[in-house]
Amino acid sequence: MTLQWTAVAFFLYAEIAVNLILCIPFISAKRWRLVFSLRIWNWLSPYWNKCFFTMIMVLIVLFLDAVREVQKYSGPEPMQDAKVNPNVYDHVHMKLFRAQRNLYISGFSLFLWLIMRRVVTLLNQIAVTLESSAGLQAQMDGALKRAKQYQDDNLMLKQAVLDEERSMSAKNQQLRLEVENLANQVKAAEEAVRKSHAEVEAMRRQAKGLAQEYDRLLTEHHQLQNLQSPADKKDQ
Repeated sequence: MTLQWTAVAFFLYAEIAVNLILCIPFISAKRWRLVFSLRIWNWLSPYWNKCFFTMIMVLIVLFLDAVREVQKYSGPEPMQDAKVNPNVYDHVHMKLFRAQRNLYISGFSLFLWLIMRRVVTLLNQIAVTLESSAGLQAQMDGALKRAKQYQDDNLMLKQAVLDEERSMSAKNQQLRLEVENLANQVKAAEEAVRKSHAEVEAMRRQAKGLAQEYDRLLTEHHQLQNLQSPADKKDQ
C-alpha cells in the first residue's frame, strides 16, 4: 500500500472511531455541545470549512482515481494478456484487488466524512433544541404558576366580594330595621304631638270658656254691687 492510501486508510479508521464515539448513547447532546464550545474549536472554526471542503476534494480525487484503476484492470485488454501469461494473470488480479480496496477505502472515507459533519450538526441542533425546550418549559411552568396564583387571587377576591356583599346585606338589613324602628318612633311622636295639640286646643277652649265665665261672673258681681249701693244709701 502506498503512502497516500495508507494515510486514507488511517483517516478512515479515525472517522469510524469518531463516529462511534459520537453515537455513544449515554453521552447527551448537551455534553457534546459543551465539548464543541471549547476555545480550541472556536479558534479552529475559521479554518474548519476550508479543511472540510479540501478533504472532500482530496477524497473525491482519490475515489475517481480508484474508479479509473478498477476500470483499467477490469477491462478486456488486461484480461486477454492475463489469459496468455499466468504470471500476468496474478499480477492483474492483484492490481484489480488493490484498486477495488482503494475504491472502498476512499468511498467510505468520503461517505463517513460527510456523515460525521452531519452528525456534529445534528448534535448541535439537538442541544440547541433541548435548551430552547428547557427554556420554554421553564417559561411555561412560570406562566402556569402565575396563572394559578392569579386564579387563587381571583378566588380570594371573589370570596372577599361575597363576604363584603353579605356584610353589606346584613348592614342594609340592620339599617332597614333601624329605619323602620325610627319611622315607628316618628309615627308615635307625631301621634303624641297630635294628642298634645288636641289637649292644648281643648285646654285653650276650656280656658277661653273659663275666661268668658269669669267675665260674666265679674259683670254680675259688678251689677250686684251696683244694686246694693243705692239701697245702702237709702237706709242711711
